[in-house]
Amino acid sequence: MVVDELDDETVDRLFHALADTTRRDILRRCVRGELSVSRLAEAYPMSFAAVQKHVAVLERAGLVSKQRSGREQLVRTDPDAVGRARQALDELESAWRGRVDRMARLLAQDPGTEGPQDPRTEENDTPEGPER
Repeated sequence: MVVDELDDETVDRLFHALADTTRRDILRRCVRGELSVSRLAEAYPMSFAAVQKHVAVLERAGLVSKQRSGREQLVRTDPDAVGRARQALDELESAWRGRVDRMARLLAQDPGTEGPQDPRTEENDTPEGPER
């Protein structure tokens, strides 16, 4: 699967949608097969309208799509949606691993041989210590 680079707005919508327990559960239920919004609403102790709003958040994030079938709206997941969320996490992981690796290299350097010195003491320091 080839996934384009995700913009911040897309990532924000994905993680906003996934941040809610009910929306994650709706997503899990729809992965097993498409379900009508009314069938989904039966599973939750909230109004039909509240479930519709959760589905709408998932739909705006691109995690599900709705299709009308007669009087019902069927909800199905987008198979590539989880890949987009994974890509966003992989990009974050890569950035943080790079930072941690750079810090580890800096910490591993011998302070007497490499690395920038404190500019306030550079002129006054000799191998034996500061001149007096």
